[in-house]
Amino acid sequence: MFETEHEAVFFCNEPEAGLHAIIAIHSTRLGPALGGTRVFPYPNEEDALKDALLLSRAMTYKAAAADLPFGGGKAVILTDGEENDPVVRAARFRAFGRFIESLGGRYITAEDVNTSPADMDYIHDETEHVVGLMGRSGDPSPVTARGWSSCGTSSTPR
Repeated sequence: MFETEHEAVFFCNEPEAGLHAIIAIHSTRLGPALGGTRVFPYPNEEDALKDALLLSRAMTYKAAAADLPFGGGKAVILTDGEENDPVVRAARFRAFGRFIESLGGRYITAEDVNTSPADMDYIHDETEHVVGLMGRSGDPSPVTARGWSSCGTSSTPR
């Protein structure tokens, strides 16, 4: 393990839903921690934790550089391949939403690798602390990939 400057790290486990996740909150100095949730087949929990810690710190700097009123956070859900079943996927993301809700607004999640607006809707069944919902802001990846400025007026990649 290595030293970090994180405010909090949460290990989220709900065996009934098959959920094994980590939420890393790097900073809430400028506001609630904002960062996506990724689903990834990490080889072990240590690699998942390292990824969450590094990515949450990067989110702090991205939000500050864009002058947004948010801190940095990131969540990772360790996959076992079972989440391809729609019923299992819904149960896992709802369970994850309950963990986010338990943080009382300190962390707001969004899409990331291997998640979709539909997954965010499952999370939204349990908490308001989620963005990227179907029929609302939706999938942010097209804008993220193009490197739009924080005000959305630049089409020049950074």
